[in-house]
Amino acid sequence: MTALHDHTALELHQLLQRGDVSPVELTEHYLARIERLNPEVGAFATVTPEAAVERARQVTSQLPKAAPLWGLPLADKDLHRRAGVPAGFGSRAFTGFVPDDSDELVRAVDAAGAVSLGKSQTPEFGLPSYTEGAGVPPTRNPWKLSLGAGGSSGGAAAAVASGMLPFAPGSDGGGSIRIPAASCGLVGVKPSRGRVPAGSGLTSLAGLGVAGPIARTVADAALLLDGLIAPTGYPAAHRFSVRAPGDDGPFLGAAIRGEGRFQVGVMTDSPWDDAYEIVIAAEARAALEVGIEALDGLGHGIEAMAPVPEPGYAAAFRTIWQAGAATIPVDGEAEALLEPLTRWLLLVGRAVPARQLAEALAWLSGFEERVIRRFASFDAVLTPALALTPRPVGWYDPDDGERNFGQQVQFTPFTSFVNVAGLPAITVPVSETVDGVPMGVQLIGRPGGEATLFALAAQIERRARRSRRTPALW
Repeated sequence: MTALHDHTALELHQLLQRGDVSPVELTEHYLARIERLNPEVGAFATVTPEAAVERARQVTSQLPKAAPLWGLPLADKDLHRRAGVPAGFGSRAFTGFVPDDSDELVRAVDAAGAVSLGKSQTPEFGLPSYTEGAGVPPTRNPWKLSLGAGGSSGGAAAAVASGMLPFAPGSDGGGSIRIPAASCGLVGVKPSRGRVPAGSGLTSLAGLGVAGPIARTVADAALLLDGLIAPTGYPAAHRFSVRAPGDDGPFLGAAIRGEGRFQVGVMTDSPWDDAYEIVIAAEARAALEVGIEALDGLGHGIEAMAPVPEPGYAAAFRTIWQAGAATIPVDGEAEALLEPLTRWLLLVGRAVPARQLAEALAWLSGFEERVIRRFASFDAVLTPALALTPRPVGWYDPDDGERNFGQQVQFTPFTSFVNVAGLPAITVPVSETVDGVPMGVQLIGRPGGEATLFALAAQIERRARRSRRTPALW
């Protein structure tokens, strides 16, 4: 008999709809699994068993089964406030903070009928691409516990990969969904800017940060994305006049069908190349070749893209990242509680002149236009998901913010520019290293091109024929 956590989220949705399992039964199953596995993996910052069971009962009695995520368990990333639940934001500076109200994304998953089991672990304020920090155990990669799970949605990815959740929402301002998804052998989706009403990116500096799904399959990711976009059903209720162009969804059909032939560009340069030594590891190149062979074998047009230098990118992006950190609500003596990386970003960011910030924003706006023009002849662009294999726990320099930032760029040079350009992207696992750690590829779409990405990712998923197994540790 298949254990509940071995089912995909879509299969669990079908079981719930048929009444073969109840929201309470499903919630209790995952809570038991969290109790057993989380001490070793470190995926959760907070678990809320009593509130979760009560919520499952409420969903059963008060919400219609038509709610897109009805009865499905997930967790809120610990950057998002849920009323009455501790919100640490991955920082010692917020130890003991319990908000009185909930963020819009949390309200959205509730409206969609989901059951939150707690808060997934995140690094301090979601700034790093790894999920480690002082005062809390590191979030470990379920495929090999000596490795990190990536970040900043590392707790969400580790929970899904180890079967403690069927899927989970994350946030992505520079790769924070796609990096941990790729590290943990999962599907991660960064939607177009403006696509998800409760996490559109339109209110963030330079429009970087958006909300999206982390899941084990392409269809599961589409199921969760549909719930995030339209928690009470399509059409989605967008709050801004600016919204993602293209197909408005739902996207589950495109992910299930996996149809179409497309023109795909292959890109191996990054805008960080002029500022850092970027080396693509053999394992990452091998994964890219698997992706190319899969798409070529399916009849898609494949074309290698010539490198395009962008020597101003590193300075402009660093300015924006530092300026964003400058708004962290920590001052005075409390700054001593921050991680060295956070403190470096915050202090440098607060010293950035207004002119420098304005010039960086203008430069990145021009960069967005150039990227979209460069990609215009392709339906999607294929890149490595990561330049290196998942990094060991403790690999990043904990004391030198400048060096730490550089290490992150070398690990994941293919993600942040997608946020700057506001484009959708999806990571898909396609291969494994010699010791069984998954490796993946990234597909980047046109503005509003999520449907095409889901179709291509589904085809790669079928072609690669990777099993849906959870790590052998459990």
